[in-house]
Amino acid sequence: MIGIVVVSHSGQAARGIVEIAAEMAEDVSIEPVGGDGDGGIGTVPDDIEEALAAADDGDGCLVLVDLGSAVMNADVAIEMSDVEAVIADGPVLEGAVNAAIAATGPDATLESVREQAEAARDIDKL
Repeated sequence: MIGIVVVSHSGQAARGIVEIAAEMAEDVSIEPVGGDGDGGIGTVPDDIEEALAAADDGDGCLVLVDLGSAVMNADVAIEMSDVEAVIADGPVLEGAVNAAIAATGPDATLESVREQAEAARDIDKL
């Protein structure tokens, strides 16, 4: 099954997003990662790499990020990791929910889960 990693500059925000997404797909491995390692705001490539390893069961991981530097650090983590992973270009919360649901499908692939995460850009809230 495709794993999911949620990267936020705030560890608390990442955990909250994962909590919501996990309600929709409790069998999917979704790992939160965030903060600068000292309790502050930021992201750390080594922490992201650890989350990739924890979420992966061999089928790869989708990574959702909140802000620009999280993309850079996620890219570094993916390069350091042995896990096949891609970053979705979509909203982190809605994308995580869409991805989690998509990952439960028997024919889910890394690409199909990424597509669903990115499709969340078009969700109307009103």
